[in-house]
Amino acid sequence: MRNGQRLANGLRQVNIEYGVQPYADGSVLIQMGRTHVLCAVTVEEKVPPFLKDRGQGWITAEYGMLPCATHSRGRREAISGLSGRTHEIQRLIGRSLRMMVDLRLLGERTFRVDCDVLNADGGTRCASITGGALAVRMAIGKLVAQSKLAAMPPLLPVAAVSAGVVGGQPVLDLEYSEDSAADVDANFVMSGDGRWIEVQTTAEGAPFRPELFTAMAELATAGIGRLLMLWDQDGWQG
Repeated sequence: MRNGQRLANGLRQVNIEYGVQPYADGSVLIQMGRTHVLCAVTVEEKVPPFLKDRGQGWITAEYGMLPCATHSRGRREAISGLSGRTHEIQRLIGRSLRMMVDLRLLGERTFRVDCDVLNADGGTRCASITGGALAVRMAIGKLVAQSKLAAMPPLLPVAAVSAGVVGGQPVLDLEYSEDSAADVDANFVMSGDGRWIEVQTTAEGAPFRPELFTAMAELATAGIGRLLMLWDQDGWQG
């Protein structure tokens, strides 16, 4: 039995709070167990130079961990410079969130999604994607309410979850103590219609057999299905 009496296919407790930052165009505080991430969206009435006059919008992300998000204080990357890990996570979040809407329907606007990790206990990039998608939906709804968009565009729900192999057992939604001891570590991003957006899988120490990947993918599919139910819950201002 895992911490919190979780089974192998169990998600940590998930809580969502909308409108945490009132000056943002959309904001969500997502809590997955002891991992807490604040996702806030700023809408800019311009696009990057490479998209200028192409009639489409853009969604990009910035990710960071507060110095005391982990058991030992981390140095602020505003001082030390962005690590390779941070660059990689930011790009993953941006790629994932751009899958949720036809960018041509947003006009020439940039949705800048800030994902700040308040507490880290594993799965911060996945929580950032799940919470960031809900925050983007909120920001688009605000544009519609302000008559800056004629109608709510079709949105494809997006969510993400980690999975891994710990002690030879495939498990879902790893907390840090499991992640740090995992034989295999994976992150799965999926759309609401059951299609994969991105899968990151790494063997730690030794290669693993295909059937273990299949088991992790099945756990992730079911777990993301439960996370996508957040899209059907009330609480956001659309």
